[in-house]
Amino acid sequence: MADDTAQINPDIFAKCDTDAGYFGKQRIAGDHYLTRPVLPPVPDRVMEFQGKSQIMWSVNNYLGLANHPDVLAVAHEAIDRFGVSSPMGSRMMSGNSPYHLEFEQELAEFAQKEAAFLFNYGYMGVTGTISSLVGPDDIIVMDKLAHASIVDGAFMSQGQVRIFKHNNMESLEQTLKRVNKDRKGGVLVLTEGVYGMTGDLANLADTTALVRKYDARIFVDDAHGWGVMGEQGRGTADHFGVQDEVDIYFGTFAKSFASIGGFSASTKPVVEWITYNARTQVFAKSLPMVYVQTLRKTFELVKAGDANRQRLWNISNGLKNGLRDLGFYVGSGESPICSVFVPIGAEELEKVGIAAVSYLRDRGVFVTAITYPVIPLGLLMFRMIPTALHTEEDVENTVRIFREMRDTIGLDPTMSGDDQQKVRKVYGK
Repeated sequence: MADDTAQINPDIFAKCDTDAGYFGKQRIAGDHYLTRPVLPPVPDRVMEFQGKSQIMWSVNNYLGLANHPDVLAVAHEAIDRFGVSSPMGSRMMSGNSPYHLEFEQELAEFAQKEAAFLFNYGYMGVTGTISSLVGPDDIIVMDKLAHASIVDGAFMSQGQVRIFKHNNMESLEQTLKRVNKDRKGGVLVLTEGVYGMTGDLANLADTTALVRKYDARIFVDDAHGWGVMGEQGRGTADHFGVQDEVDIYFGTFAKSFASIGGFSASTKPVVEWITYNARTQVFAKSLPMVYVQTLRKTFELVKAGDANRQRLWNISNGLKNGLRDLGFYVGSGESPICSVFVPIGAEELEKVGIAAVSYLRDRGVFVTAITYPVIPLGLLMFRMIPTALHTEEDVENTVRIFREMRDTIGLDPTMSGDDQQKVRKVYGK
């Protein structure tokens, strides 16, 4: 019998000296180019990276409100009045305030729900909401491309987890049929509104219909849709006309609001349950007043921001059309997010991907590149986030530099039938 003891390392830190784990090669190399790039803290359409000005396509400041003078004025006023630490303590103990409650009521009314509950971070809100509601007899049915916070919330819960193909209604219905055969508890379907990586919208009309058909409930994480989609930015469910069919609507303040925090909105009993049982907030300090007050001001600007939303869409459409004209395959996402797919052989993926990103950044275009295993092997994806601050000149310069990058490094953007099928699989088609 083989002796396996030599493979056992009793030191839990042993892995830390290897290139295992997420982005292991970059971690060991001390990389700050492809991962954890060092950028100025103030978001803008143009930012400096390694001494060069960059047209920034990787910041989630959709409506351009990050440095809005009205928001900054409220921030200064809040700091002068409340400081940076108040209120102290968790909401459960000593950190609850009339301002938190008023903001929650404003959010609930806009989301067309009975009540809402504030979280300090979107990630904490998603994980806390899901894990607080799902018990040992319950079943989670989750989209394959769900955000990491949804995945973590699902596995932090005590429930059973089932996964359906991304945005695939046949797969969802088959999964709901199977879990209904011997279910002992409830079923919670987890989906995003706008998928932040690929930019496509969840088919919420058909999803909510299936949820009702199979006596389930649905949680929608609309991080990238809240403030952008629907009337006044009410979100993706409103865009599809099914806001009233969503059992728990989750919005975050890290995208259109360019801040931190999030909220879950639902019926009053459900929100009260979350309030008393979401460990990620019950045992966390209350959201500081400087954020509560600035978020309320930003909320006013978001609701009145139709001109900014139209500007965002104009920039997004101009960018997508310009890249398509160069022969690049732009994903079919119906949100402002621009996902550009390029076919690259598996053996060349890392080399060509780094060359492409480096060429763009060296010439003042900052983009993020995504590869396997996030997307199928053999594809490189540039994920670009347009904002209302970008200009037509930014779009023209970006498209020009993409063309030069394509020609200089010999990048062939032509997608074969097999390549296009890989992209369709990304979108669940």
